[in-house]
Parts: sequence; structure tokens; C-alpha cells
Amino acid sequence: MLAPDASKILIANRGEIAARIIRTCLDHNIPTVAVYADQDRESPAVELATEAYALEGTTIQDTYLDADKILDIARAAGATHIHPGYGFLSEIDTFADQITEAGITWIGPSGDTIRQLGDKISARRTATKAGVSPVPGTNDPVSGMAEINAFIDEHQLPIVLKRADGGGGRGIYILRTDADVTAFEARHAANDADLEGFFIEKFVENGRHVETQCMRDSHGNFAVVTTRDCSVQRRNQKLIEEAPAPGLSDAVMARLEEWSRSLFDTTDYVGLGTCEFLVEGDNVYFLEVNPRLQVEHTVSEEITGLDMVAEQLRIANGEELTTVPELRGHSVELRITSEDPLDGLTPTSGTIRSLTWPLGHGVRIETGVREGDTVTADFDSMILKLIITASDRKTALARCRRALSEFRIDGIATPVPLLDAVLGHPDFTGETERGFAVGTTWLEKKYLPNTDMAELVANFATSNGVTLTNSSPETTETEGGELKDLVIELDGKRRHLRLPAGVFTGGGGSGAVQKPQQPRRGSRKRAAGAGSGDGQIGADGVLASPMQGIVVSIPVTPGQEVAEGDLLVVMEAMKMEKYVHASRAGVIEEILVDVAANIPAGTPMLKVGESENAAVATTETQEEA
Repeated sequence: MLAPDASKILIANRGEIAARIIRTCLDHNIPTVAVYADQDRESPAVELATEAYALEGTTIQDTYLDADKILDIARAAGATHIHPGYGFLSEIDTFADQITEAGITWIGPSGDTIRQLGDKISARRTATKAGVSPVPGTNDPVSGMAEINAFIDEHQLPIVLKRADGGGGRGIYILRTDADVTAFEARHAANDADLEGFFIEKFVENGRHVETQCMRDSHGNFAVVTTRDCSVQRRNQKLIEEAPAPGLSDAVMARLEEWSRSLFDTTDYVGLGTCEFLVEGDNVYFLEVNPRLQVEHTVSEEITGLDMVAEQLRIANGEELTTVPELRGHSVELRITSEDPLDGLTPTSGTIRSLTWPLGHGVRIETGVREGDTVTADFDSMILKLIITASDRKTALARCRRALSEFRIDGIATPVPLLDAVLGHPDFTGETERGFAVGTTWLEKKYLPNTDMAELVANFATSNGVTLTNSSPETTETEGGELKDLVIELDGKRRHLRLPAGVFTGGGGSGAVQKPQQPRRGSRKRAAGAGSGDGQIGADGVLASPMQGIVVSIPVTPGQEVAEGDLLVVMEAMKMEKYVHASRAGVIEEILVDVAANIPAGTPMLKVGESENAAVATTETQEEA
């Protein structure tokens, strides 16, 4: 373990994972440095840290993705180590190199290891070198539609086309029918250079998403800590994770461990990481390696008693791995986000007016929010992870549903009713002839199309005696009192002051401070000019990209009339989805980018005809880690 008197760790992240890492450091008396965007100034992670420094910005690009800014703060604060958490810069090989070259210890695998595993094509090549079998497919980008059609002739539909620069479900096209092939060709074949960003795999329709939590130290010691099942997914993003993965045969378990060890040894991997596989019966196919701490590491901790963050610190300090204890019981993690099940699980925002956590044996909560916090659309939509552990899977699932029935949150919508329903479904509980019958497409292809979400939400509310709110009321509130806490920044470093409340109102010793109005949860509209140019349509009618990212979809066509609030473009970056909406009526004149294109900020995307009102588009944001 790191020496408290000689170490200081900067956490290059935010939210619940930043708080999670800081708490382990506090357990071992290791000083910490938090960095924060303007919106996170009073977040729990910032409050927990020994020191905190402003990143001086509001966008992802200007804050948590600004490697130079983070490195400058690390130097100024005297940080000896940097922990990237997950997402953001955690898988950027050049950032790992940059930190190491600066003489700061990087808590994660080396930049060279990340490069071997960083994109899907290099990962397939690495797997082949390690003797690990990926899903049948190409190890090189395709040259054109002729190669795609030849692959279909050999392996038959369905197939999946994945962009090499994608991740977290970005840039993925599943072609199940001849019509899907025709549509893909119409979109991409006009430009073979666009197709060069894709490689092909046979699509495993009913495969389970199974992963191994692995760790390897600098002495060559390796361990598979646990398996996990993460098959409940929506748009390739996980909703429910559990450990150990249920119902795996001894042969599959042996294959998972053998292949995981080979991948780590081949890449000289030093640190924690996750190997991901598709499992169909006794067939195992390699997917990828995530060279970082995973969101779902908590369930592995619960059934081993190990602290995965502490293990990362041990490895970074050159120590040998802790022996993995015998597994105990079963653990399930539920990702609870600010997404509205009555609006297609659209990401939402609002102020948390009241919050009641579930309690009792086997309940763990990891969160980055508190009552009174405003959930913004600027970063991720995950507000907490609810981790439930019991002696066996059946009890764990029952305890999950009990905990969800106790959970109360007022001011934002969450998918809690959907999670509750999935936890009780026979396919998930294993109460079918096939036992556990959930694959990666089960939620989207089987469950959601056959579910009346309004009825499901209403039934959950009635059964548990709760009122599920859809909005945060646009009201003002006042605070009184003799003293008021004030957060200031001196030379970028966050500091607390406590001053008489009257200072803030110009009065004597007390007074009322009016809070700004909070936006209605789920609102897609802002006043003209809001958002500092984020997604604004220019005077020439061109909508420019508000961020660097991948174009996921463009649900409009030239000549189409759009109304105020209509969705124009969906983008994605760092597992975060950004919805660009129209705030005035108009006509789509021209589409200037292709779906799946990876574009820099400021790239023209659409041209919209003028109308009487100001031409502004606004955005909403979501993270699927």
C-alpha cells in the first residue's frame, strides 16, 4: 500500500467513481486531490478530497478531457499519482504516457498495453497472438461492400459492423436482413473510405455478456478475481451486473480463466482490468479488454471482501497481489440513472428535492449526488449504483426488489420500475426450462417491445405506495440563517468560507438568499442564446457540432419539416450521448455529415431553413459505461 507520508493521489474523474476512490484513500490516510468542472464545485467527491482544484470550464472537453490542464494541476498540487477512474481519460494511451513522462505514477496499465488493447481491431490482433478466439470476423478494416457481401456469403446473416474507433456500443450496425444490408450500403458505399473504418463480425444473437475481473502485478502474478454477467443491456450499455456469472459450466470457466491469463501475459498487463466475452452455451468468444477499473467492480468486491481500488494502489506501488479469498454469496449492481421510462428512457435533468436511501443488511450505495443537488444534462446520467449482496442469487434478487421499494427520490425520473420488473422476470430469475435465459439483445428485442411502460410504472407506484414524479417544479426557494457557507477559489484551489448571511443580501446579520430557478426536468428547450453556443444554429442556418464525437443517428431527412423540440441529431463521445433538438420550426435543407462519422467540435452537421423565430438548438446528455 502507498505510504501516506509520501503519496498524494489526484483523481482525474468526477461523480460516484471519484468519491469511491477517495474513500479508499481516506481508509489508508492517503491525501487526495480532486478536480472539478464548475457544475461539480460542491459535489461529494470535492467535499471528501483533501484538496480540490477548479478545471475552470463547463464542458467535458474543457474540463475532464483536458489532459494538459489536469497535468498542470497535478504538478501544482504535488501529486505523486494519478488515478483516472473509468471513462474520460482512463483508456487514452497518450495520457498514460504523458503522466509517466512527467514523473508521476499512473494507476493503470501502461500506455503500450493500452495501445495493444485500445481499439477493437488491435484487440482482435492481440487476441489472435495470445491464442484467444474472437467472434469470427476480420482483423483488418474492410475495403468495401464487396468484402462485406463475401463475408455474408460465407457466414450468413446476421453480422455486425463495428467502427474501430468506437467503444461502449458506439458505431455498431447489426445487419439481420437483406434490407438492412441494402440500407447500410446506401448510407456508406458511396464512400469506400468511410467503410475503411469498419470491421466485420458474425453476430451472436443469443450470446451472454460475461466478463472476468482480472489483476496482474509487476512480478507476473495473475488472478481472475471473479466472473460477472452483464447481459441486461440497452443499446450496448449495461443496466444490471452480477457476480458470479450464473450457470457457467466448468469448461466455460476454465476457458475464461485460461484466455484472460493469456491476454494479460501477452500484453505485459500490470494493473486491474476486465476481459469481456460472449458466451453461447459452451462456446466462448473474445470481445475486448477494458484496461481500467469497471463500473461494476463493486460486485466483485462484495463476494471477495477485496477493495479493488486498494489493489490498484498496491500494484502501482510494486507490491504483489493479495491472495483472492474464497467467494461468498451473490451480488447484484443496479445502475440507477436520471432517465425517464415514460419517455423512452431519455436522459433528464432536475433538482433532487428529497432522497431516501434503502437500508438494511446487504445494501451498499455508491453515488455522487445528495438531496438538493441538481442533476444536469452536461455530464453522465448515472446518479447512483445500488449494490445488493446475499448468501445466494435468489435471496439477492429478492433483496434487490425490497431495496428498490424503499428507495425514494423526488424531482427526477429514474428507471427504477423497469429494473424492478426485470429482476422479477422468469427469464432473468432462471425460472424457465432454459434456466437463465437473458442475452445481450434480450431487453431490447424481447422485453421492451412487449412491455407497456406506462402500466409498468403505474403498477410499481401502486404496489410500493409511491408517487413517481416527472418534473422538478419551477419554483423559487429561500434560505435564512445567521451564517452561510461560501465556496471560493484562490489560484484555482477550492476553499470554504463561512460568513454572515447578510453579506449576500446587503443587509445586516440575516436575510434571504434566493436560489435560481431550476429547469423543468426533461426540458428540451432553452432561451435563445443559452448554452454558450452549444449546438446553436448560425445565421446561415448551419447547425454545427457542439462537441467532438461520433454521429449515432440523424432522424431527419432533407425536405422534412421540424417542429420546436424535435430531435435533429444524436451524438456520442466517451460513452456519453448528446441529443441535439430544434428550438424552432423549420425545414431541413441539407444533411452535411454521415452517420458513424467521428467529427470534431464545430463541424457543420445540418442546414435548417430560416423561420420567424431565432434558430437555436439545445442539447441533452447521457453516459452508458
